[in-house]
Amino acid sequence: MSDYLTTSELAELLRIKERKVYDLAASGTVPCTRATGKLLFPREAISAWLAEHHSGPETAGALPTVMLGSHDPLLDWAIRESRCGLAALFDSSTDGLTRFADRQGVATGLHLLDAESDSWNRVAAGAYCAGMQAVLIGWASRQRGLILSESAVARVTDIRSLAGRKIAARQPEAGAQGLLLHLLKQAGLSASDVEMSRPVRSEQDAVLMVRDSKADAALGLASLARQHRLTFIPLVEERFDLLVDRRAWFDPPMQSLLAFCRQPDFAAQARDLGGYDLAELGVVRLNGL
Repeated sequence: MSDYLTTSELAELLRIKERKVYDLAASGTVPCTRATGKLLFPREAISAWLAEHHSGPETAGALPTVMLGSHDPLLDWAIRESRCGLAALFDSSTDGLTRFADRQGVATGLHLLDAESDSWNRVAAGAYCAGMQAVLIGWASRQRGLILSESAVARVTDIRSLAGRKIAARQPEAGAQGLLLHLLKQAGLSASDVEMSRPVRSEQDAVLMVRDSKADAALGLASLARQHRLTFIPLVEERFDLLVDRRAWFDPPMQSLLAFCRQPDFAAQARDLGGYDLAELGVVRLNGL
């Protein structure tokens, strides 16, 4: 993620025409610089400018500086290592959207597939948080697939071969559980064709069930399979995004987190975990709901 916004990126963020951005730059209203004939807008300076010039009615109290939603190992690590001031309440994608709509945090992580449009997160964000002043920001693409117990490696090769096997299930609100049911349906199976465990409430707990031979397989992340040295069969490249309150996006906790994510240590951690593609980190995927 660059330290600078382009004209089109700033226009999208401010929800104005690019022509208006040029006018703001020409008048000296907005901080900018010029390189190789192009206008560039320093991200930190823009954040400070927006905070200084924010106007409009205040909402009912400041939002708690809490990151909600689904757990992501890289996000969890970055929040702790950056010391950005965000607390975390990770449970599931839909739990996070519900809490975010209830103004219980400044951002929420989600990875929810809309099967009809074959798209990630936009439909769910609009359904749960319609009318809110929020921005959907790219975090990462993640490899998700089957994580296998030692005894299942020789017998499970794809979704269809899960028939009759015990699967580490997640709570119904979890994005991973919704995706599992979708993949089973695509393979001509239903939940009744497999043995679902009692639901567990985290990615880590699902993988631990497999590691401890309490389940044959889990639909989990490549990074956690690698951590526990378990066999992994990749199935899906899923999008994990952050839905962020528009004003909180420019406040110190979020900006500190994003500044940390531009450092080499962050990219190194993503490589070490495995299964991450950071090409769209910080990209605005949906502006306004």
